[in-house]
Amino acid sequence: MQHATGATPLERARAALAIGDWPHAYELLTEADAGTPLGGADLPLLAGVAYATGHLDVTIEAWERAYAAGLERGDSGAAAGAAVRVAMHLLFDTALLAPVRGWLSRAEGLLDVAERTPVRAWLAVVRSYERLLSGDFVSARRWARQAIDVGTGRDAAAAALGRLAEARSLILQGEVTEGLERLNEAAVATVSGEVDPLSTGVVYCELVCTFQALGQYDLAEQWTEAMERWHQGQPVGSLHGRCRVHRAEILRLRGCCAEAEREALVACEELRPYLRRELGWPLTELGRIRFRRGDLQGAEEAFLGAHGAGWDPQPGLALIQLARGNVAGAAASICDALEHPALVPSKEWPPNTELRRAPLLEAQVEIAIAAGDLTCARSAADELGEIATRFQSSGMAASATLARGLVRLADGNPADARREFAAAVRQWTEINAPHETALARMGLGHALRAEGQEGPACLEFSVACTTFERIGATSQAAVASAAMGAGQRGGPGGPTAPIADPRKPAGNAFRREGDDWSVIFEGRGTRVRDSKGMRYLSRLLAEPGREFHVMDLVALERAPATVRAPDLPMRFPAGDSGELLDARARAAYRRRLTEIEEDRATAVALGELERAAQAEIEHDILMRELSRAVGLGGRHRRAGSSSERARSAVTRAVRNALTRIQKHDTRLADHLGGTIRTGTCCVYLPDPRSPTAWRT
Repeated sequence: MQHATGATPLERARAALAIGDWPHAYELLTEADAGTPLGGADLPLLAGVAYATGHLDVTIEAWERAYAAGLERGDSGAAAGAAVRVAMHLLFDTALLAPVRGWLSRAEGLLDVAERTPVRAWLAVVRSYERLLSGDFVSARRWARQAIDVGTGRDAAAAALGRLAEARSLILQGEVTEGLERLNEAAVATVSGEVDPLSTGVVYCELVCTFQALGQYDLAEQWTEAMERWHQGQPVGSLHGRCRVHRAEILRLRGCCAEAEREALVACEELRPYLRRELGWPLTELGRIRFRRGDLQGAEEAFLGAHGAGWDPQPGLALIQLARGNVAGAAASICDALEHPALVPSKEWPPNTELRRAPLLEAQVEIAIAAGDLTCARSAADELGEIATRFQSSGMAASATLARGLVRLADGNPADARREFAAAVRQWTEINAPHETALARMGLGHALRAEGQEGPACLEFSVACTTFERIGATSQAAVASAAMGAGQRGGPGGPTAPIADPRKPAGNAFRREGDDWSVIFEGRGTRVRDSKGMRYLSRLLAEPGREFHVMDLVALERAPATVRAPDLPMRFPAGDSGELLDARARAAYRRRLTEIEEDRATAVALGELERAAQAEIEHDILMRELSRAVGLGGRHRRAGSSSERARSAVTRAVRNALTRIQKHDTRLADHLGGTIRTGTCCVYLPDPRSPTAWRT
């Protein structure tokens, strides 16, 4: 097919690439491929452009075709290079290790053992990361050293990534000082411009991941900022989504939770399209952010979604159980997570090492104290401190100090607890982590109160409350406020409780007045701008305990304002966004399943039980995905159904309304956040022991 100028789509694609128009180049290449299937050097071109524009499925398929084409024409070097690229993308973008091992074996069978080429260097890179994610750090270092030796002078990107793999292996083995030195070597090669864009993005991502895992948040933030400056305008596919997750992590640490949630949600969309294993990472971060904001239901949805994508949702789910008062369930859940670590490899998080235990131990301290098991809490705090020391981690050291303070206080030793909490306040302040600092201040306040120092205790509670309110941690702000109130109602000479203002109207009200809503809660009035979320809240508050399907809420909101009938006809569009998995994706899933089954059979034959178990987990993950996309009778399920779009829209609108309310009245936001349930059905569920009536 010729353009008016006489140029073919392939020629026009090359011209678009020359001026940096990657999306147009991708359109033209897929057009050319649809006409006459590409071959030879054009398939790697399609693979690279597809990855740069975020089409991972096309990338991997193109490299698979390039592998087959190389075999057909007897070019073993090209076939081996294509096989390594398939393995690399599967590893970095899906962390499905069984297919990775299969493609690496294909490549090794085509290469001369003594050959020192860029393909051999890249094979060593991918082998080193496959071993790293499997927890075999000795082999990972050996392969990384081969990547460095072969890649130096032949392929700068392979050598740089080899240094990264070597550095991370050293760090995970506890050789932190030497590992950080190797990280610096890789970083220098990257910022000097020696490395191609894709590999540069991976290096940046690896640097941030390493410092995040170590709890070196200042360095993680510096490299995140450097990565953000670099990736502006860079065509690097899914790396954009990963950059967003790193940014969300830093924003959460700095107390910017609303902005962090927005970044995490966009990251979910950017990492969603293909082989959803990687989606578990932003979903886990989304769960952490929502939990911090007091949105337990939203946090649970995110953690369960991460679990469904094959990610480890702990300690998130255990902490949600604790927050809901299920102490026994939380204790059992966190113990199980520590005793039976998930076989979930991830490039973003270290494998089953002490670093992975650290957040679990931190949660176990809190849960064990709530359960009255001080022996368990003390043991967890001690182990957390040992890990912090071994990995030279400022963040984990601060966590361990706070944990020791909690144990000392629960053990009836307020003087020692006070010293630990004061140290934790200093440590978290230096890290610039306002939420953690406020938690340490809460502990310090309780220790001071136990020593009879009521004035200083109330001061700590007040500062913590202000911090929690500022960062949107409404539930914890309410706890801090209650702690202050306990002191105000306490001993002689202390301040008295506030006296109700008789001029304020009695009862609670949630009424629309023009473009605003007049809201009165527990004697305090405020005004909030109108929005869909405010209208949904009004409908739910009018009938406590009644479940409204999201389609009813949407239809009600679209009806004239005078209409109050609860059973309106559905007016939401009935269309959808197509199949959950198209034909190309279903074929790719089935190829991956076959590769996983082959790897599992090999592992069983070799007696490698852990490898076989890992393959079994990966097989189950992909089978769940296929089952999710295929309905009864083999019919392909459709994405973006009316109910799903309505659920998403209503949930988002209600959360936005609660965010607005929180700016005016944190107690009301806390009340609604704990009693409004969203999902396919929405309901207002106030505590039946103290019912809250509303005039609407």
